[in-house]
Amino acid sequence: MNTSAARRGTAAAGVALLLSAVTGIGPSSASVNPPPPTVGIASASVAGQAWLADARGGVKSVGDAPTYGSAADKQLNAPIVGIASTMSGKGYWLVGQEGGIFSFGDAPFRDSTGSLKLNKPIVGMAPDPVGKQGYWLAASDGGVFAFDAGFFGSAGSLPLKAPVVGMAPSREGEGYYLVASDGGVFAYGGARFSGSTGAIKLAQPIVGMAADPDAVGYLLAAADGGVFAFDADFYGSAAGKLAAGDRVTGITANSDGGYTLATTKGATFNYGPPVANVAS
Repeated sequence: MNTSAARRGTAAAGVALLLSAVTGIGPSSASVNPPPPTVGIASASVAGQAWLADARGGVKSVGDAPTYGSAADKQLNAPIVGIASTMSGKGYWLVGQEGGIFSFGDAPFRDSTGSLKLNKPIVGMAPDPVGKQGYWLAASDGGVFAFDAGFFGSAGSLPLKAPVVGMAPSREGEGYYLVASDGGVFAYGGARFSGSTGAIKLAQPIVGMAADPDAVGYLLAAADGGVFAFDADFYGSAAGKLAAGDRVTGITANSDGGYTLATTKGATFNYGPPVANVAS
């Protein structure tokens, strides 16, 4: 072995470590600790305002939405997988993969599945628009857990072709929808089935859904930014507009009748009816 070459290599390594410690030159801390992915979006009471939730419990405001808190400083038992806003738009819940619930603003805590042994992980939640401000949790096997909200059925006993990835309440309340990654839609209670993409070959899987606040239909969002409207107004999609390596992670309905898509990197795409020009 060439001992002089070995000494030179050791010295060079020492210099590199010294430079990294003194000047910050070296591996980027961003690459070592990348920001957590955004996992969901929920609308506030004002059109264009929303909240983004990340997997570590952080909450980011969109459009100057007021922030009511986050779970970023809490010791989580499982990653956060979704966020849902109260009907007033003045609070929100975060839900973890094990069904743990974190309440903020005027969102009341109604219980959770955090202490239960689940067959499959929780993938989303939806607020009950009527009653006691309760909510539903949905698991990837189609199971539904109701807390101070009516239970209208689940897909837990069905042989699903694809896992459930999200849920949404019916516009009038007294019901809810489940959506699977193939776009299959399951309607319960007062929720009306308006169609699905279950029989369509999708370019990318469905990642979430939102009920149309102005109609009886709903919208499905795909990972590539595609939007599918069923008995709901279509205003556009983010297909072909995502940054490299990014993907849509959720969709929320806005108070103006439009909708907003959120991506894992925290980008948002807002779509809605055109603003009417008022003659002066």
